[in-house]
Amino acid sequence: MIISGLVRAAYMSTQMRAAREGRETDEMRIVAMDEGESPQNIRRRVAEGTVIIARNILRENIRPLGIGKGLRIKVNANVGTSIDICDVNLEVEKARVAVKYGADTVMDLSTGGDLDEVRRAIIKAINVPVGTVPIYQAAIEAARKRGSIVHMTEDDIFNIIEKHAKDGVDFMTIHCGVTKEIVNNLARRPRLMGIVSRGGTFLAAWILHNGEENPLYKNYDYLLEMAAKYDFALSLGDGLRPGCIFDSTDYYQVQELLVIGRLVERAREYGVQAMVEGPGHIPLNHVEANVRLAKAICKDAPFYVLGPIVTDIAPGYDHIVGAIGGALAGLAGADFLCYVTPAEHLGLPSLDDVREGVIAARIAAHAADIVRLGDKAAAKDLEMARARASLDWRRQIENAIDPERAKSIRGRIKLKSPETCSMCSEYCAIKILRDSLKSHCL
Repeated sequence: MIISGLVRAAYMSTQMRAAREGRETDEMRIVAMDEGESPQNIRRRVAEGTVIIARNILRENIRPLGIGKGLRIKVNANVGTSIDICDVNLEVEKARVAVKYGADTVMDLSTGGDLDEVRRAIIKAINVPVGTVPIYQAAIEAARKRGSIVHMTEDDIFNIIEKHAKDGVDFMTIHCGVTKEIVNNLARRPRLMGIVSRGGTFLAAWILHNGEENPLYKNYDYLLEMAAKYDFALSLGDGLRPGCIFDSTDYYQVQELLVIGRLVERAREYGVQAMVEGPGHIPLNHVEANVRLAKAICKDAPFYVLGPIVTDIAPGYDHIVGAIGGALAGLAGADFLCYVTPAEHLGLPSLDDVREGVIAARIAAHAADIVRLGDKAAAKDLEMARARASLDWRRQIENAIDPERAKSIRGRIKLKSPETCSMCSEYCAIKILRDSLKSHCL
């Protein structure tokens, strides 16, 4: 492939280019330290595209984050305004809460109010990588200015992408795989839930109205130039992800994945970091197959999943549904879990919903990491087991994934025996055996 002069100049600054030239960047060394890996291993995986380092070159106040092969599974939290609830300060606080409870990244999915103001406030407020979906802003501004999302122009889309890059956005969901061919097929042979991806729907509506190819697919080389210039990572969005378990692993989902697989290879040729987004609603027995399929088609690119959602009937409890799917996906090889909150499918999440969503996703990620990474991931589990064996409640709370919640439950009532809990009290199995063994030894 012939690389343009603009790309060649920008290409020199990317993490992938440095890795391929045998250079270990500061970012690679930091990721290696955080992951307990050698810098050489991180460099090799960045070079081959199986690990990405999320950090826009304009962001100085964040620690670079590695996502991908052989690394701890990461967790993302979505925040953002809507037309019905548009409070910048609330969304900033949600972002802070997400980070406080262990989110590795935050995505701003705002659709209401001053979208530039919200994004910039979130980026300023937190010190973890921030992601966005630029097509939201392009479509919404077209609707405000020209009356409909279908009237956005190619320049609108790419100007917004560059604006996000200049603001320091570290990774962007870009729906390049929603092609004209797939959308026309879907129009002729609809699926049960159609398209549930908001970005995917915006682009499908634009394609159907204008009769043109998806600008993000048609102008993919230009997108790569921009990504190389700022070294933000592409998160190739799954616009055709299933919106219910009955659409799981269908023709449209797989066709888009095949397109994305080719786009991953082109990104690597340009020295641009890319990860792949995975399915939404799929039954348990499809989870492993979907992860393995994506990993095979996309040459082991980091895989980013929403949930997955393994049943459609749990509104109010979808954080649990997502954690079940996320643990299975992580075990099968997914590298990045997008949290799901109790408010999923019902409304904009509250601060408490954000906390519960982050904790649920972290539990799922950790459960998979215990198997994937072994003792390196299970160190706290070992400490918890020792603390429980010795009835050391302070250490148990310290090692809990949510110490505040553990302490709150522990302190609900005044205990007759502070050494035990209110479940078993004097009939505590650990205490009885310990006392019996002590008496036997005497």
